Amino acid sequence: MAPDDTQPLPVDAVEAAIMHVLQAEAEARDAVADTHGAAQAIDEAARERARRIGLAADRRIAAARAAFGAKTVAEVGALDAQAAALDAEGPPESDEIARVERAVKALAASMTGGQA
Repeated sequence: MAPDDTQPLPVDAVEAAIMHVLQAEAEARDAVADTHGAAQAIDEAARERARRIGLAADRRIAAARAAFGAKTVAEVGALDAQAAALDAEGPPESDEIARVERAVKALAASMTGGQA
């Protein structure tokens, strides 16, 4: 129950209170808008940084692939040259074949724990 002896506030005091509330509401609205703008700027900066990181990673991957490809081509070329040189020598001699067979048997035995 309200007290019986309440006095109405002067009109100026009511208007001042309403103006104060409206001012606080406007400031709060501005603060929310500012915060929203700052969040958008942070989001855009993060997306740009992620894009730059992705591009750098793509460049590194491409460089690694290119280096691997060049190394592979060089090694295959060296093996092809060795094969051509061996083909030019003609068929192996029987003593060379016997040495290779012994080496293969010894290698197989060492890898499997068997005897040569």
